[in-house]
This record gives sequence, C-alpha cells and structure tokens, in this order.
Amino acid sequence: MSIKPRQKNRFKKISLTTTLSMSLVLFLIGLVSLLIFVARDLSVYVKENINLSIILEDKIMQSDMDRIEEFISLSPFTKSVVYISKEDALKDHIASLGENPEDFLGYNPLLASLEVKLKADYANTDSVAVIESSFKDFVGINQIAYQKDLVSLINNNVSKLSFLLLCLTIVLMIVSVALINNTVRLAVFSNRFLINTMKLVGANRSFILKPYLKQAVIHGIVAGIFSLVLLTFMVAYVQIEFGMVAKIINPVSSMIVTLIVLVSGVILSGLSTYFAVSKYLKMTTNEMYEL
Repeated sequence: MSIKPRQKNRFKKISLTTTLSMSLVLFLIGLVSLLIFVARDLSVYVKENINLSIILEDKIMQSDMDRIEEFISLSPFTKSVVYISKEDALKDHIASLGENPEDFLGYNPLLASLEVKLKADYANTDSVAVIESSFKDFVGINQIAYQKDLVSLINNNVSKLSFLLLCLTIVLMIVSVALINNTVRLAVFSNRFLINTMKLVGANRSFILKPYLKQAVIHGIVAGIFSLVLLTFMVAYVQIEFGMVAKIINPVSSMIVTLIVLVSGVILSGLSTYFAVSKYLKMTTNEMYEL
C-alpha cells in the first residue's frame, strides 16, 4: 500500500521534469521562429519604405503628367504614389534644413516629383534598374532618384541574416530533437518493467503504446502552451523596453509561430515516446535487468 503513493509521486515528478524540459526547448524553437518572421516582416517594412523619386520638369504638360501617373498606378511594382508639388517640396526643404532658398535665389529652385513606394519584391538593385529604364520614353521627367547604396545594403544584410537564422534553426532543431528524445527516453526508462509486464500478460503492441502516446501528446501540448506563455512575456518585455515589436509582429506571424511550437511539441514528444517504448517492447526481461 505504501509503495504505490511513492511510485505515483515519482512518476509525477518525472512527468513534470519532462514537461519543463520540453517547454524550454520549445521556447527556443518559438524564439527562433519568431525571429525569422520578424526579420522577414522588418525586411518587407524597410523595403516598402524606400522612395523612388520621379522628379518632373518644371513646365511639364498636364497630358504628360497624366500619362506618367497612369503608368505608375497600373504598374505591378507600385505600392503607393504621392505627388509632391514645388510648394510642398519647398516646405519640406525648409523643415529639414531650416533655410529658404528663395531668400537668396529669388525663386523656388525645387521641382515637383512623384514619390513612389515599391512593393518589397521589387525593392532590389536589378528590379529598380529595370523600373528606371521603363521611364526613359516618357516626356517631362527630369530625373529618377533613389538610394542605390541603401537598396544594396538592405538586400545584402537581409540575405546574411536569413542565412544565419537558417543555420541557427537547423542546429537548434538537431539539439531540440536530441534533448527531447533523451528526456522522454529517461521518463519511459522508469516504466520499462511495467511495459515488460504488460507484454508478458499478452497485451499487444498498440494497447501498450496507446496510453504512452496519449500522455506524450498531452505533455507536448502543455509544454507548448507553457513555452508560448514565456514567449509572450518576453515579447511584452521587449515591447515595453523598445516600443517597436508590436509594429513588426503581425497577427498572421504570431499564429504561425503558435502552430509551429504546438505542432513541434506534439510531434517531437510523440515520436520520441514511440521509439522509446518500441525499444523496450523488443527487449527481453533479462536484457532489461542488464540495463
């Protein structure tokens, strides 16, 4: 009578340890997944805020202006377009530099422009060069200006960051599988004689596996939920400290990360349990005593 409560307490401790261990591993998986999506969303945000300035001639005809605006509006590369008049350009210049060129020139030297924001897929050096060449046949364009160095810098940094995160993800997944597998194997190890007894009394393989797999799924879900709570607190802390995470993490990315963590918990825990129990199902009683 006194042994059973002790065994139950021991099993509860093992289950708690297993769940906590998996939670920490799943937290790391969730963190890396979140970083990947944040890097992607931040890249899109930065790319879509690069301006392609189409500076217009001072005496451009309205028909030419309409033709240019129609072409920009209907083009697949356009995210948005804003017309900046000579007067608005002068106001922006004064606000930025604190001086009015009209005071010493006697006239407004600035030109009107169309400020085009590109879609992220087109915000790279090759695409911008093609877009720039597509305006060469239009009348009334003085020049097309954009920050070539900034476009190249952003794309190079995004490529490097994506490669680093991919390498980190691969390493983390290998470590995660190993840690969760070892943790589950240790938990199942304490039940090896129970598994052997069930096998000796005639229980079939699926009957023995079923409760362990069910328990593994529950542990995976609980560990996933706990890791998501930790991840939420971490994001909230970063948001309070820096005040910018909420603008970068979109609801779709949050849902995908949640699914990745929960599915990873169930799959890794389930597979590890399946292989661990299968190992002891293949062993004889003598072999178990030799462990």
